Amino acid sequence: MRSRSAIRPWPVLATALLLAAGASGCASTRPLIAGGDAVVGTASYYASEHDGRRTASGEVFDMRAMTAAHRTLPFGTRVRVTNLENGRQAVVRINDRGPFGKGRIIDVSYGAARALGFVGRGTTRVRVEVL
Repeated sequence: MRSRSAIRPWPVLATALLLAAGASGCASTRPLIAGGDAVVGTASYYASEHDGRRTASGEVFDMRAMTAAHRTLPFGTRVRVTNLENGRQAVVRINDRGPFGKGRIIDVSYGAARALGFVGRGTTRVRVEVL
């Protein structure tokens, strides 16, 4: 018969793994970019498969609106996205979390992707500036 006071290793191991995951670069531990700062990377867009569903902010996604998903920026933050391949710009509001595609820094709505001129391509190189 096992003593009730015996230490079970799995809760200790589980706690250690959770702490390690939190310290290894989860979204909540990454620094936010501040107003006036800019980052360069790859953007993608999302459209009809998400249209009408709730975003992480709780609002209903409208694929024609000028919105975007970002991993760390607070909901409601407005950013200027510049397509570095054609110079077109769009101001979008962050209302969702993502992108989840590897190597991408922002997911914009279909409406924003149209304004930026990359709907046919799916991804493009962009500069994202916090306003």
